[in-house]
Amino acid sequence: MAANDGTVGKALEVLDQVAAFGRPVRFSELLDASPFPKATLYRLVQTLTKQHMLTFDHERNTYTPGLRLVRLAHAAWQQSSLVPIARPHIDQLAEEVREAVHLAQIDHGHVIFVDKRKKTNMFDTLAQTGLVAPSYCTGVGKAILAFLPEDRRDEALKMQAFVPYTPHTHKSPDSLTPELAEIRKDGIAFDREEHEQGIISVAAPILRSGDKVVGAISIATSTSRRSLDDLNGLSPILLETASRIASEIEPWHFPN
Repeated sequence: MAANDGTVGKALEVLDQVAAFGRPVRFSELLDASPFPKATLYRLVQTLTKQHMLTFDHERNTYTPGLRLVRLAHAAWQQSSLVPIARPHIDQLAEEVREAVHLAQIDHGHVIFVDKRKKTNMFDTLAQTGLVAPSYCTGVGKAILAFLPEDRRDEALKMQAFVPYTPHTHKSPDSLTPELAEIRKDGIAFDREEHEQGIISVAAPILRSGDKVVGAISIATSTSRRSLDDLNGLSPILLETASRIASEIEPWHFPN
């Protein structure tokens, strides 16, 4: 969060911080991880609590995201998320391929997994609904990056940390950029155990007219179940699903 975003920016940073804990959090824990002085943080937390953006548990002295955030999240889900339109299509895809199907969008250079459907309990992936993940080492992330306008793609690449999660992870834009060019040509992307050892995926962008990318879908599986060649064989049905989603989005005033 930029320092010149003022009070609103600071308040949003506190909300992000509370959410990142993934559990009820004490003020002292927030203070230990906060860039703000104690008095500033206390004032922000109190304001957010009064506005029902945070909920305070008086018995445990802990804070959690408030119900007002739930209402706002629901509104965002309905108006800005691909999920309501894409859900029937990714449900059908998951049923047909019997693997995990992910739906993702991009925000500030990172992908947000907005939905996940799977019809098997034989394996699972790190990607869960609501999870934020890097773009440079996920199938959906690379599929989206490849179809961003050049200026937005360059900006997104600057936001990547290039942490080597596995031996297969891209370590710099120098190796990733040529692959993005191939993805633009082929229309599909692969995660070759780049984010999670033993997990691979094939992904396709969801494109509006003019090749404007609004998200991506992927079929993910374990290397103990399928190979990359197997996933490549599923690319036609994946591309068909992405196309059906895109055709339904076309008349919708979806935020770019």
